[in-house]
Amino acid sequence: MTISMNALIERQILKAQAEGQLNNLSGAGKPLRRTHIIPGGGASVSQTIKAGLGVPKSPAPLKEQIEAARSRLAQEINPEAKRSLVTEITKLELAYNIEREAYLNFMK
Repeated sequence: MTISMNALIERQILKAQAEGQLNNLSGAGKPLRRTHIIPGGGASVSQTIKAGLGVPKSPAPLKEQIEAARSRLAQEINPEAKRSLVTEITKLELAYNIEREAYLNFMK
């Protein structure tokens, strides 16, 4: 990790301690479960911590679904099917924006 990333992490930990967010954590003093095994372990620990804190998941899968729906829309000829796809894309974009906003707000 870079120095700036380490400083950011340290500031976030100190902020959480000052606000009392680290008091009475479930599993305090116990080893983290290895649910996200990634070589190097760094991402594994962060994923486990984020999952335990209820951090919203990254909206990346929705972005992929939006792109797939847009490519289907570009190939569609039937006007009724196009309307249906536009509705689907709109719903996916709304869900994406909600998840993205929740993720960004949590990371502040």
